[in-house]
Amino acid sequence: MAGVARFVASNLAPAAQRFAPQAAAGILRQVLEIAIDGYQRFPGAEKIAENKLSKTGNDPQLAIDAVIDQHIRLAGVQGFVTGLGGLITLPVSLPANLTGIAIVQTRMVAAIAHLRGYDLDDPRVRTAVITCLLGEDGVADRLKKSSLVTSPLAIATAPVFDPELDRQVAGEVVGELIARISGKKMVLTVTRRIPLLGGAVGGGVDGWSTYRIGQYADKSLVRRIPRSLEQ
Repeated sequence: MAGVARFVASNLAPAAQRFAPQAAAGILRQVLEIAIDGYQRFPGAEKIAENKLSKTGNDPQLAIDAVIDQHIRLAGVQGFVTGLGGLITLPVSLPANLTGIAIVQTRMVAAIAHLRGYDLDDPRVRTAVITCLLGEDGVADRLKKSSLVTSPLAIATAPVFDPELDRQVAGEVVGELIARISGKKMVLTVTRRIPLLGGAVGGGVDGWSTYRIGQYADKSLVRRIPRSLEQ
């Protein structure tokens, strides 16, 4: 299965270049807005974060752990896309299953960022949130290849917002998301003839990738020092 995923990623990632940088950035702006602000019955990142914080005795780390657990379960539920308060009908220029998992994972990372003291209205933070969707291996690989110039933490705490870096990150993330969903489809094609296995594999893939991204965001987005204390 890992070999299939690597094969698909290596062959489909270049195909993502069909998305112009502006188009990729536009897609992810829609994903970010829904993940951070919420949509219909789908609460936004800050609301989720504050809810978990109140239920864990105002302990940010326990709240982060609860946020990750919640989103792993949500990602792993069979048919979760259709239960996200109308997300499947959104005019986002990605397939519905890809849109759903991208929004769930983005909300998780944004909630973690909020709990660590980052301002979700800051465009630098939003770029960093999206960068985390590449995961630890994805970021490390792109840093090595110089297709990404810096880490999510450095992006979030940069002196100024870099629109060109934002477009670069958007292209890389959209390419990664397309490769992941295509790899999952190939695996599901192999398992489809075995009763119940296809659904279990699909939910497992989404749950595992969400866990990995959550752990990476937890590690990467360290506690933000208030500006008043930075001097």
